[in-house]
Amino acid sequence: MISEKLKNLIINEDCNAYFDEPMSLHTSFRIGGKTDCFCEVNTIESLKKIIALCKEENTEYFIIGLGSNLLVSDAGMDGIVIKLGGDFEEIALDGDNIIKCGAGVSLAKLCLFAKNKGLGGAEFAWGIPGSVGGAVYMNAGAYGGEMKDIVVSSHYLDEDSNIREMIGDMHDFSYRHSFYSDKKLTILDVCVKLSPKNKNEIFYLMQDTMDKRKKKQPLNRPSAGSVFKRPKDNYAAALIENCGLKGVSVGDAQVSEKHSGFIVNNGKAKAEDVKALISKVQSVVKEKTGVELECEVKFVGK
Repeated sequence: MISEKLKNLIINEDCNAYFDEPMSLHTSFRIGGKTDCFCEVNTIESLKKIIALCKEENTEYFIIGLGSNLLVSDAGMDGIVIKLGGDFEEIALDGDNIIKCGAGVSLAKLCLFAKNKGLGGAEFAWGIPGSVGGAVYMNAGAYGGEMKDIVVSSHYLDEDSNIREMIGDMHDFSYRHSFYSDKKLTILDVCVKLSPKNKNEIFYLMQDTMDKRKKKQPLNRPSAGSVFKRPKDNYAAALIENCGLKGVSVGDAQVSEKHSGFIVNNGKAKAEDVKALISKVQSVVKEKTGVELECEVKFVGK
């Protein structure tokens, strides 16, 4: 539960607040119990006030992007879930070949903006269903590209709500990891540097990327994307399929019959179904191949 003091602050701040909100409405898995409050914050000032009072009231808070890499507990989440909207969804040119994005900007919006400005290099992100902030947090990537290839700087709130800047190698990017990973920091904005390219060529590359996704991935079912990180010198999907796990289900959670690296929600899957299926896949693959699959999806909630 959240205090009346915190509730009143949220109601009177520049944000959109929903109480006892099902998290299944805000994750790509379409899974998750209720949170005490789901709050879309529109300005840095409001964000800082809410975080400060959360700390004062010993109330948990969690920053969410577009919910594309999350598995939220069936029991829901305590405290406040904060989504960055408003000012955090602004995007603009910021110098030669540099685009500045609020952390709440979707990767789709970034890709389209870049195409319209004749700037290439972000095409790999077309079709990744996440926000720029979330993509930097985990160094998202696909089809030979990663965020580390284009990010030049970012701003964030540190644990004392001071605004700090991260530049270049300070991001400590590696496979599905950045300086921000597993830290209580809030990414505010990101600058990416791209290269001039013919708009038609950019469009072709984006379409080619999307065609590959449609052909290989189960885009017609709710999921959190690739469930497992790529093991060294191998592919998680190949290992899972070779172990006879393609199509295996627990409840309404199923290893996709189209791409074994995905777990899909066939309608009424629970978080516990997904977790049980992940554990089963990890156990069988470990037993049969000796490879330990590391989960890429983040578990949150009670």
